Amino acid sequence: MTSTLPPTTTTRARRAGRAGDEGPGERGSLALLAHQIRYEQLSFWRNPQSMVFTFVLPVVIITIFGAVFGGGESEDFFFGLNGLEYYTPTIAAVSVLGACYGQLAIVLAMRRQTGILKRLHATPLPAWVYFAGLLVHCVVVSVVDVALVIGIGNLYGVPLPTHWAALAVTLVFGAASFCALGVAVASLIRNSEAAPAVVQFIQFPLVFISGSYFPIHSDVMNTLAGALPVKPFNDAMLASFAHGAGFQWRDLAVLAAWGVVGALVAVRGFRWDPRPE
Repeated sequence: MTSTLPPTTTTRARRAGRAGDEGPGERGSLALLAHQIRYEQLSFWRNPQSMVFTFVLPVVIITIFGAVFGGGESEDFFFGLNGLEYYTPTIAAVSVLGACYGQLAIVLAMRRQTGILKRLHATPLPAWVYFAGLLVHCVVVSVVDVALVIGIGNLYGVPLPTHWAALAVTLVFGAASFCALGVAVASLIRNSEAAPAVVQFIQFPLVFISGSYFPIHSDVMNTLAGALPVKPFNDAMLASFAHGAGFQWRDLAVLAAWGVVGALVAVRGFRWDPRPE
């Protein structure tokens, strides 16, 4: 049976596994990780449909909002931000959620059902290298998505973020947390046909109640959403654009907690073999 990994990755994994009694070692592991990241990137960029829709949807949304809100002044939405200044970071946050949670859960469910994960698990490639490669890949895609949204927002007059360090830290926390949750949800999905429905069933209500598309003025709803992962990520992204804000450590702590929960569920429930029907 032919391996689904690139020849370089599989060959190097086997060589590393035979390289003495000490195993692959630090240099060997880093080389495997670099090749796994390259494999995930090539798989993504060589799939035009997946690539286009990953970037086109947030770009279309922010363009529409730019046409709606870019023509004049609007009320303050958050920390003194007007309408378009509010939606630029929240749409960027939604794009990260889609790339790191939605797509990852669907891809893993498909790879498991088609037997790719089972064959990959039989190779000497360490599991942590595989998942670290997925995480880095998702972060790279998220950075491109966020840069596109911010760039288009800037064309409509939205100032660039005032706290770049806070934006970078928030992006890493959010990507890691949503990746962990994506793997956790993938471990609960029984077949790939159900994956999009399961992902949207969880994602859509969270986005809706978290103020991604319009501010929520209900204190009860904000309190509830604040304990879930999407609203803290939105608020931390918004704060990186607002004057007088910056690092939102409480929101980052909520993201980290959900990342830990997702990782624990993934470790306990993730399956490499297809689930029996």
